[in-house]
Amino acid sequence: MSPAERDGMGGLDRAAAILGAFDAGHRELTLAGLVERSGLPRSTVHRTADKMIRLGWLDKPRDRYRVGNRLFEISSLAPIRHELRESVLPFLQDLHHATRTTVQLGVLDGTQILVVEKITGHRPMPMLEQVGGAVPAYCSGLGRAILAYSDPAVVQKVLAAGLPARTPRTLTNPVAVMRELTAVPDQGWAVDREEGVIGVSCVAAPVFGPLGEVVAAMSVTGPSKLVRADRIGPAVRLAAAAASRAYAKSH
Repeated sequence: MSPAERDGMGGLDRAAAILGAFDAGHRELTLAGLVERSGLPRSTVHRTADKMIRLGWLDKPRDRYRVGNRLFEISSLAPIRHELRESVLPFLQDLHHATRTTVQLGVLDGTQILVVEKITGHRPMPMLEQVGGAVPAYCSGLGRAILAYSDPAVVQKVLAAGLPARTPRTLTNPVAVMRELTAVPDQGWAVDREEGVIGVSCVAAPVFGPLGEVVAAMSVTGPSKLVRADRIGPAVRLAAAAASRAYAKSH
């Protein structure tokens, strides 16, 4: 960030830059870490962070900063977390009970899938994104389940953003990805076969809104030997269909 850009920043811009320094790999940061990752001067970070602590936006146990509880409380009021999550959560729980494997709920955010809910149970999958984390849409079951019912312009935006290989199994050819998407409506679910993490597969199905528009997807994700589309797919499809009806009724 250039000095000119910093000079033109208001208080909210500075707070946003500081919050943007945190991610799934940086949940706690020292002052030096905040300075480095935000690109703001040390004095500015120190002063702004102190104000954010008083507001409850940040917390500082010992010598490290972390996101404050007040932001968690506010985020729970967002429609995507409140309305969608409340409608779908019972069906996520049923799906987890039936499969005994990690289940997730995700929404499309640009070219990424934002994970908005996750149930792991007794078989945690530490290599998966946590709630609030993001995964690429093009190579994830959640993403493909959504993209299969999205406008062509949305799909093209995702493909144009690039298809880097995350594992040797990742489909990086737009034609191959489109072939996966076109198969989803007929079979009722999308599949990620170790394209994000070797040894981990995912089966996902779309969740629709009251106007028939795709709003999210839910998935079962776990060891490839356990998550097989022929066995898991029908359960995921039924759970997503029931979740769609419940979400539509809530509007």
